Amino acid sequence: MVVNSDGTVSLTEGSPDIGGSRAAMAMHVAEVLGLPVTDIKPQVGDTDSIGFTSNTGGSSATFKTGWACYTAAQSVKQQMIERAAKIWEIPDTDVEYKEAVLQHISDPELKLNFKQIAARMIPTGGPIVGSAGVNPPGPGPSIGVHLVDVEVDPETGKVEILRYTAAQDAGKAIHPAYVEGQIQGGAVQGIGWALNEAYIYNDDGALENSSFLDYRMPTTLDLPMIDTIIVEVANPSHPYGVRGVGEVPIVPPMAAISNAIYDAIGIRMNDLPMSPDKILEALWAKEGK
Repeated sequence: MVVNSDGTVSLTEGSPDIGGSRAAMAMHVAEVLGLPVTDIKPQVGDTDSIGFTSNTGGSSATFKTGWACYTAAQSVKQQMIERAAKIWEIPDTDVEYKEAVLQHISDPELKLNFKQIAARMIPTGGPIVGSAGVNPPGPGPSIGVHLVDVEVDPETGKVEILRYTAAQDAGKAIHPAYVEGQIQGGAVQGIGWALNEAYIYNDDGALENSSFLDYRMPTTLDLPMIDTIIVEVANPSHPYGVRGVGEVPIVPPMAAISNAIYDAIGIRMNDLPMSPDKILEALWAKEGK
């Protein structure tokens, strides 16, 4: 993390952006420094420039890399305090940092903002650089609840999703729109596992649906809008209360849809995917055909 002379901050992080994480990391830094998020310029570096970063996953990137960004920003904040103290020739304990403004605790008229300190970096000690490496515990327990309404066609066995709602405790939704997208994407993946996705092999053991043309995943034509409810119960293990989000919503759809099918036709489906052929066979068995 490097403070530029115009008061912007260049941020290099080691987690590839798989769902808006660059924006989330920039928001961590902006929150600590009291800057507009547009003043933080995030980029993803490779291992030659950033060093080791653990794997980037749907439930951990914002949690752990965000924590590293938070810690690095705290370092920058402290360095800004020290620069102001040097300019005023006072102990750094007499300087207060609040909303990107540094001021003398006992003399409120003595103040400089973040951009003014940034412009004076070189004569006051050189570049201001913050870095951090953290090894935090897991992203904390996450809870999701999914509700689904389905319609089953008794002639074809097709299951149509009429309405789908996913509620999840995100701890703190750093970027709510991206959190919503993570929940929706996970739910759709779970719906695919529940209803369609399967490997099909012929008698010779060859995979017959090896391409996206033949491997049946849900599309926008198959589903309604996935409604989301973001619950925020702060994770005490994270400075901003973040919990993992991306992987949790993959899990509930299979059980929720199975329960909905049971409510619709009175048959408990226990084998995935709950595809039309399996539902037809179950209906025929129920009718004694």
